[in-house]
Amino acid sequence: MRHSGRIAALLTVGIVGLVLALPGLAKDKAPTGRELVRQYCKTCHGPESKNGEYTPMTYIQDQWEEFFSDTYKDSHKNVVDPKHNNQKVVDEITPKMLKKIKKFMIDHAADSEHPMTCG
Repeated sequence: MRHSGRIAALLTVGIVGLVLALPGLAKDKAPTGRELVRQYCKTCHGPESKNGEYTPMTYIQDQWEEFFSDTYKDSHKNVVDPKHNNQKVVDEITPKMLKKIKKFMIDHAADSEHPMTCG
C-alpha cells in the first residue's frame, strides 16, 4: 500500500509538472521575427522584386525605427498579400507580429552588432 501511495504521488507531481510546462512549450512554437519576415515580407520584398529587396541590412537601426514608426502603416495600407488570401497586410500582420518583425529588422540592421539577411 505504501508503494502505491508513492507511485500516485509521483504521478501527480509529473502531471502537475507537465501542465505547468505546456504554456512554455506553446510559446516556443510561436514564429520568430525572422520567420515572420520570411513568411510575410519576403513575399513582396525578395530578390529581384519590383517592390525592392529589403533585408535587415538594407537600413541602419534608426532608419528601421523611423520606418516602423512613421512609414509602414501608410506605405502598406492598400497592399494585399497574395500568399495570405489577398488580405491587407496591415490587417493580416497583428501588432504582436509587427513588434517581432520590427525587433528582428532593428537587431540585425546594417549598423547592429549582428547584421544579417533573412536568408
